[in-house]
Amino acid sequence: MREHGFEGSNTIKLAERRVFSNSFKPLYNEGMSLVEQAAEYLDGEGRVAAKRLSRIGATLYAAESMRLTTRLMQIASWLLLQRAANSGEMTRDQVAAEKAKVRLDTASAQGDATGWSELPEAFRGIVDHSLRLQALVRRMDDQIYGEADTLSYAPLSRVANPVSDQITLLQTAFARG
Repeated sequence: MREHGFEGSNTIKLAERRVFSNSFKPLYNEGMSLVEQAAEYLDGEGRVAAKRLSRIGATLYAAESMRLTTRLMQIASWLLLQRAANSGEMTRDQVAAEKAKVRLDTASAQGDATGWSELPEAFRGIVDHSLRLQALVRRMDDQIYGEADTLSYAPLSRVANPVSDQITLLQTAFARG
């Protein structure tokens, strides 16, 4: 069993050290602040902006909003688990067991996807911020808990995925209608 902050003899895991120290608070605050910012945007300005989008843009906006929400909830879950471990509310084993339910691989539509440039700039900014934060959290998770099965993770940037492929097919079908 590893000692807190160490792997093997004396290799210090910097990500683990960060999570289990006071330097974790800024990361936690950033994540929770982004969750709030996204919720406020989606419920306010984003709702208004979405009504002005074309049918293709609105479809992409709806799909990307769901991905964004999913991504942020997974990041928030991971951050809350780390905070619980940091404060002693949960043991490392308890966190590892709960952490197995957290997915840090929510992809996003490609930047060149039809309708992407039509999406509101503020929304695209929130999506980009969430992807950068997810990449950071994922790297930290891999460093702390060990590399995850690389097949279970999608690449960190915007990539095509089966859901995006289906959305593209739907957009094409509706555009003809």
